[in-house]
Amino acid sequence: MKLRNWCWCCFAIAAPTAQALKAGDVIVQGGWFFLSPQESSTPLNTKLAPSLLGNVLGIEQEFSSPGTSLSVNDSNTPALTVSYFLTDHLVVKLEGGVPAEFDLSGQGDVQPTGLTGALVNVDLGASQNNPLASVRQWSPAILAQWYFRDVDAKLRPYLGLGVTYTWFDKIELNRNFEQNLTQNFGSVLALATGSDVNTRVDGDAKPDVAPIFNAGLALELDDRWSLSLSVSYLALETTSSITITSVDGTRLSESHSKLDLNPIVSSVLIAYRWGGD
Repeated sequence: MKLRNWCWCCFAIAAPTAQALKAGDVIVQGGWFFLSPQESSTPLNTKLAPSLLGNVLGIEQEFSSPGTSLSVNDSNTPALTVSYFLTDHLVVKLEGGVPAEFDLSGQGDVQPTGLTGALVNVDLGASQNNPLASVRQWSPAILAQWYFRDVDAKLRPYLGLGVTYTWFDKIELNRNFEQNLTQNFGSVLALATGSDVNTRVDGDAKPDVAPIFNAGLALELDDRWSLSLSVSYLALETTSSITITSVDGTRLSESHSKLDLNPIVSSVLIAYRWGGD
């Protein structure tokens, strides 16, 4: 019995202690991002092509539409990240995944000045016009994170600071909204400027570089696997625009609004560690 106990003690002392999340480790994480924009926007500002008829009717070439605004729905998407532990506490992290998709909705009337304003207008809040458009958002990011507590701790909180370059594509306008713009604005402006009455409508959103503020918890499940829960705030903004153009190339109008998205991004990630024990 004494010999058996002595052998067990020797084995316990000789057995290596598993240490995860330490200097030199590479962590690959997969899971889900949940994005909740905390948006606000400026009223739409519209610039019209100059025309003699517009001057006669008292339509200003540039006007704002008080009461108009834009909003964005929540979204979620698969996530993929890679982290490298420079030290036991300092980490560099790359974030990516499947681009999130959002719907853009509107409120208020876009209405020119002058007597024709009551006749030539578009209701951004009309149910048939919403959502105004759908868009896909790309937001690859790089962060520096600081992990607290020792490497052998099962639960390690962390704080992070980073930056993302965000751009938008696959902007698809609501067909009813597009037809409404073409009929109420496009054809009238084309006649006023002597342009071809056949028009098209395009949407756009400017890219942005935004800071990221991050906090989370890493829970060790075993010597290779861990679970990470985090929340991030992105100080993200864009300028969205809608342009009506005649097929002869004349830009008839351009409306734009500054949209502060400022999303809060929550994540649930399962991580696998590559590195020595």
